[in-house]
Amino acid sequence: MFEAVEELVGEHADLEKKLADPSIHADQAGARRLNKRYAELGPIVATYRSWKQTGDDIETARELAADDPDFAAEVKELEKQREELTEKLRLLLIPRDPSDDKDVILEIKAGAGGDESALFAGDLLRMYLRYAERVGWKTEIIDSTESELGGYKDVQVAVKARGQIEPGQGVWARLKYEGGVHRVQRVPATESQGRIHTSAAGVLVTPEAEEVDVEINPNDLRIDVYRSSGPGGQSVNTTDSAVRITHIPTGVVASCQNEKSQLQNKQQAMRILRSRLLAMAQEEAEKEAADARRSQVRTVDRSEKIRTYNFPENRISDHRVGFKAYNLDQVLDGDLDAVIQACVDADSAAKLAAAA
Repeated sequence: MFEAVEELVGEHADLEKKLADPSIHADQAGARRLNKRYAELGPIVATYRSWKQTGDDIETARELAADDPDFAAEVKELEKQREELTEKLRLLLIPRDPSDDKDVILEIKAGAGGDESALFAGDLLRMYLRYAERVGWKTEIIDSTESELGGYKDVQVAVKARGQIEPGQGVWARLKYEGGVHRVQRVPATESQGRIHTSAAGVLVTPEAEEVDVEINPNDLRIDVYRSSGPGGQSVNTTDSAVRITHIPTGVVASCQNEKSQLQNKQQAMRILRSRLLAMAQEEAEKEAADARRSQVRTVDRSEKIRTYNFPENRISDHRVGFKAYNLDQVLDGDLDAVIQACVDADSAAKLAAAA
């Protein structure tokens, strides 16, 4: 069943030798790639060794049990351990998304529901910021357009991991399931009759691209500058500091107006543009990735919802995987792990079924 693992064990040993050579670290980028692959293979190799050792232990225990029945219980316990290790190894061998360890740019857009939708977009932003804080990620608001009542018409946030990333715990690996339409049911602050309203906000998650990931020809860009708009600020409504960049071959547009200078806004808009172009390139190159990203929001239509936040019942429901819990207040405070893990588990089960 795990014949291919022996090759991975050999690759892991070869990487260990290379990384022990001081000369390999002269090329820092190359050394990082080797370290990344070594870290990916580590859990597979360790689990496989435990799996093999448990198999040997079972044979020994069976031989002993033939002479002493007291060892029969140990055989059962070891067989149970091997079943668990078999399942763990199967999960570890599922093909990984190559972007799993990337940071992301997360965009939230208000949709149907007017001011209430913008307020809900603000709630979602706070939820993701608190979740990032809980797991130790860094966040940076790149650009935003606030609504009059304090919510957000749209907001873009960079989310970055800190330090060494455990396999499956990267920002994209966890947040990629958040893309889609999020629906809220509650009594809006603007509702005087106490009626429950339904509105929606859209979330789009893309891996943040580094310059080496996407090659952009400067001649393919159209850069427009315009006057910033929105609440207060020394440079808002007074200088042409806002920047809109259009990638002419694809028609992809990115803009930013939050920074004080035109140069800073251009740099931020380029970050967003690179990430969107990377997502587009991956969609074209990988059918599986395309299926996943096409499920994300393109228009904020309540009929395309992936998740519902029901305030009267304190309930959160993820309609893709059938997850339901009655701790909405905690989820909105950043306790998202159970919701995300339900999506991770469903994705792993689907991949296992496809492999079978």
